Order: sequence, then structure tokens, then C-alpha cells
Amino acid sequence: MKKSARAQKPLLVDENAYTDGTLASLRNLVAAVFRIEHPAGPETIQGLLGRLEEWLADRADLQRMIARWIRTTLMRKPGYRILLPEVENLQGVRIMLSEQLEVWARQYEAEGLQKGMQQGMQKGMRQGEALALQKLLTKRFGVIPPDVLARIASASQDQVEAWLDRVLDVLTLDEVFSPLSH
Repeated sequence: MKKSARAQKPLLVDENAYTDGTLASLRNLVAAVFRIEHPAGPETIQGLLGRLEEWLADRADLQRMIARWIRTTLMRKPGYRILLPEVENLQGVRIMLSEQLEVWARQYEAEGLQKGMQQGMQKGMRQGEALALQKLLTKRFGVIPPDVLARIASASQDQVEAWLDRVLDVLTLDEVFSPLSH
């Protein structure tokens, strides 16, 4: 008597429903693949490759397939900006990535320095304008109340510039900070 083959329904898994911490604790192939697809960073991928090499030590066919998939996945991620040569196993991917990690580290450091310098310059400009406003107000109206100083300190650059434009045209300190009337 022959058993009838029943069609198996596919099992859909929402990979976005799992946090990286949850996936890390699962320690299985599917969790590792999900973590490679959405890595916390390049170092995470390095660790996962080591585990996959251990788990698949006797499965060269699976290593080759996963190595090719990882290569394709990394190459299509815009944040990584890399071209990887063909690889035959996970060790090859791990070696390539260890070299690439140094390049990424230098790029991230350079981008961080540049961003920090830009933010510092913007903050410095705003602080300089706020200080100029305080000096003009003091010269024109005398001692500035603490609530006005606090308002200047928390104002946007655009607002400080608008007050600077008005400081010489008004008669009182209150007029500098009053809403514009059309």
C-alpha cells in the first residue's frame, strides 16, 4: 500500500519580527542568515562567519552556497560600497571581510570626523551670533535679564539672526523679541 504524498505548505517567517539579540541567542543557521541579511555592523558578520564555518565544517556544498549568497548580499548593500571577488567557502569570505573591515573603519572614522567638524562649525557660528546679539543688546539696553539670556541660548540660528537684524531698529528690548507685525 502506497502512502499518498501530502503537499507541505511553506512556512513563512517574518525575519523583521526578531531582534538581533533574540537571533543571536538562537544559534542556528536560519538565525545566522537573518543576522547577515540585517547586520548590526561588519564585525557581526565576521563573528557569524566563524560560527557558520564551525557548523558547516563537513558541508562544503552548503559553505559554497552560503558564501556566494553572503557575497551577493554584501555587494548589494549600499552602505558597504564594496566589490568582492568570487569565493568558494566561508573562510574565503571571512578573509576578504577582515581586509575590508580595516577600510570600513578608516572610512567611518573619516566620515565621523567630517560630520563632527561640520556640526562644530554650525554650533560655533550659532554661538558666535548669539554672543554678538548679547553684546549688542547689552550695549544698547544695559543689563539683560536672565530669562532673555536663556531665550537667546535656546533659540535657533534663524531666530538669532532675525533678532540681530532688529536690534538696531527698535526702541526697547521687548521690541527685539516681539513677534513681527506686518
